[in-house]
Amino acid sequence: MQSPRDPPHYDVAAAVIIRSDGRVLVAQRLPGDTHGGLWEFPGGTREAGETLPVALRRELQEELEMKIAVGERLISLTHQLPEAALTLTAFRCQHLAGNPRCLECAAFRWVWPAELAALPMAVLDRQIARLVKTELAAR
Repeated sequence: MQSPRDPPHYDVAAAVIIRSDGRVLVAQRLPGDTHGGLWEFPGGTREAGETLPVALRRELQEELEMKIAVGERLISLTHQLPEAALTLTAFRCQHLAGNPRCLECAAFRWVWPAELAALPMAVLDRQIARLVKTELAAR
């Protein structure tokens, strides 16, 4: 149970969408957002009553106008900030429909896993990027 002085906790879902050619989708956060300008695996915060996969499908539709199928959970990471705690869970996803459009992001790119290391990312997205690079190299 959370006490009134505990910072809020947010559950966040991220999509790792890998195209058939092996490239991965990343989105750049809007300049005024927290971590503005950094690259991330697209996704967002779970709302009350949602499961993480439902939240992820909703967020990809809202932010990039994409329909996805949510697959296996890849990793869950927790991070404590002064103002909040968050748990970011990354899922392998399949792109079903819609060409990505930046509705709530500054830009998007399909990048090779080796290119992820050069992109500025927040700490949790960086950990997911390392996992993606390692996992794809093993295939």
